[in-house]
Amino acid sequence: MTLLDFARGPALQWALIIMVAGMLWRFFGVLLLMRGKVLSKPRSDKTVWAGIRTVFKRSWVPPVMSKRTQYQLVTGYVLHIGLFVVILLFVPHIEFIKGITGLSWPGLPNNVITVATVLTIGVLVALLIRRMTQPVLRAISNADDYISWFVTMLPLVTGLMAFAHIGPRYETMLAIHILSVALLMVWIPFGKLMHMVLFIPSRAQLGAKFERRGVEA
Repeated sequence: MTLLDFARGPALQWALIIMVAGMLWRFFGVLLLMRGKVLSKPRSDKTVWAGIRTVFKRSWVPPVMSKRTQYQLVTGYVLHIGLFVVILLFVPHIEFIKGITGLSWPGLPNNVITVATVLTIGVLVALLIRRMTQPVLRAISNADDYISWFVTMLPLVTGLMAFAHIGPRYETMLAIHILSVALLMVWIPFGKLMHMVLFIPSRAQLGAKFERRGVEA
């Protein structure tokens, strides 16, 4: 078995199993935290609408805080949009997903994907420098923050290198890229990257809880 065969086969398969099992475990933990019975009298019964509203409302910073958080807001949106474009709109990635799920959709030209990848890498570097140079951010950062940064950056860099035929021969570089994706998949359920899945239910739960208490979320 070559390195590429291992990356495409057992590595990806086990990474997918671990990722799905880990996500289910995290969701099960969240459900257990919600089991407690609330005895106080609700001040509003519009908790479902409040939860949905909070999901969208928390996607933007309140005007009173916009000046101090503008850098984080802009880089955050560029990062997440860039990752969305690179992961879900690159034609080889779409073909890979189609091979697993049977689902397919139109992709973007390679030049657009390349620009999106470079921008995303640049934003990740900028965010790392900010984290390491800002005293408050540096103080509250832990190993999870840096590991999550690394496993997010690695597939972008290796993917760009494979596409541009930089480094080892293409098959080897492609295998390294796939292995880096497998590493990312394994890490997602156990680190802060799990927020990509949990941010919607957590915001909805917060909005519903505040609405029940009569507090603006």
